[in-house]
Amino acid sequence: MTRIVFSGGRVFTGRASEPGDVVVENDRIVDVGIGLDGDTKVDATGHTILPGLFDCHVHLMFSGADLVRSLNTPFSLPFYEAIGNMKATLQCGITTVRDALGADLGVAEAVRRGLVQGPRMQIAVNMVSQTGGHNDDWMQCGAHISPPLHPGLPDTVADGPEELRKVIRTLVRHGADIIKIASSGGVMSPRSNPRHAHFRDEEIAMIVQEANAAGIAVMSHAMSGDGILTAVRNGVRSIEHGVFLTDEGVEEMLKNGTWLVPTLMAPRMVLDQAAAGMAISDVILDKANAVVSQHFQAFQKAHQAGVKIAMGTDSGVGPHGDNLNELTLMVEYGMSPAEALHATTTSAAELMRLGNELGELAPGKLADLVLVEGDAEQHVKAGTLKQAIRAVYQNGVSQSGAVQNVAG
Repeated sequence: MTRIVFSGGRVFTGRASEPGDVVVENDRIVDVGIGLDGDTKVDATGHTILPGLFDCHVHLMFSGADLVRSLNTPFSLPFYEAIGNMKATLQCGITTVRDALGADLGVAEAVRRGLVQGPRMQIAVNMVSQTGGHNDDWMQCGAHISPPLHPGLPDTVADGPEELRKVIRTLVRHGADIIKIASSGGVMSPRSNPRHAHFRDEEIAMIVQEANAAGIAVMSHAMSGDGILTAVRNGVRSIEHGVFLTDEGVEEMLKNGTWLVPTLMAPRMVLDQAAAGMAISDVILDKANAVVSQHFQAFQKAHQAGVKIAMGTDSGVGPHGDNLNELTLMVEYGMSPAEALHATTTSAAELMRLGNELGELAPGKLADLVLVEGDAEQHVKAGTLKQAIRAVYQNGVSQSGAVQNVAG
C-alpha cells in the first residue's frame, strides 16, 4: 500500500488554515500532523490543502437557460454534454454534489462505476411540483417545453397526498437519493410566481413521510415566505434559494434545524446569459431582476441569525465550472472566507449526511483533497480560488493529472 504525504502546506481545519501534513493511504486519510512521512511525497509548500469541496445544488444535465437552444437540442445530446459538465465541476475542486433535477440513475452510475470522470453525487432525478408549479412546463400555447420524460425520468407533477405518495415511491424506485419538491413558484418556470406558496401542509407532510420511510431527506425549492414556512414546519431538510425569507421563517428554521442552500449565483446567471444574447423570455427576466436584491437580503438575515448554511449554486442554469463564484458572493454578503469554506466542506457534508466520510481532513475520512496555491481564504475573498487550484484528488486519486510535486 502506497502512502502519499502532502507535506509543507497549510491544512484547512474547518475554521482556519494551520501548518501541517496529510498522509493518504489508498482512498483514505490516515494521518494529519507535522513532519509526517510517506512513500511518495507531494510538496505542498506555499499551498493550502482543502478537503474536497461540495456543491449542494447543481443540474449536471443542463447547459444554460437558452430556450431556443434547448428546443433545437437532440434528446440524447445532454447526456454527452453532462460528461463535460461533470469534469468541469470536478476540476474546480468540487468532488461531491447533489443533482437537484435532471441526472437519472444511469448518469450517477456512470460516475460510480468509473466510466466517466465526475463528482460523486446524490440525485433527485426529477422535481416534484403541483400542477401549474415550478416543474410544470406547460406553456400558454399548449406546448410542453422542458426535456422530455423518459424511462429514467418519471413525471412528477402531482396534486393531493395520495398522488404525491405514488410519485415519491416512483422516484425512490428510479434511484433518488434525495427528494426535491417545489413549495413555491420559481424564476425559470413559465407560469409560476416566486412569491406564491405551492403545496399545502398535508401534501408536504405526506412527501416527507414517504421520503423518511425510504431513508432519504427532502430538499425544497422555496422562494416565497409562505412556501418556506410550509416546507419547514413539515420537516424538509433544506430550503433551496430562500429568496423571500421572513423573520418568522428564520425562527422556524432555527427551531427545526433546517438548512439553507442559498444559490446566490442563480438569478445572476440568468441575467448574465440574457446580457450575452441568449434567448430568455421577458417573463423570466422580469422575475430574475425582481428577486436579486431580495435574495441577498435573505441570505444576510439567515446568516446573522445563525441558520445553518451549505453551499449550492444552481449550476446548469448557468455555466458549470464557475461554482466557486458562490463562495465569493457569500463573503461579499457577510460571511468570512473561512465560513464560506466551511459551508462548502464540513457544513455541506453534514447536510448531505456524509459527515462520517467527507468534509474534513481527518484520519479515516475519504481522501478528497484540493491543493490551492497560496492562501485559500484570500482567494475566496478575491474571487480567484478556481485559478489557484493546482491539484484535485478524489478517493486518493489525482483527477488533474499525476501530480507528484505541486510546489513552485
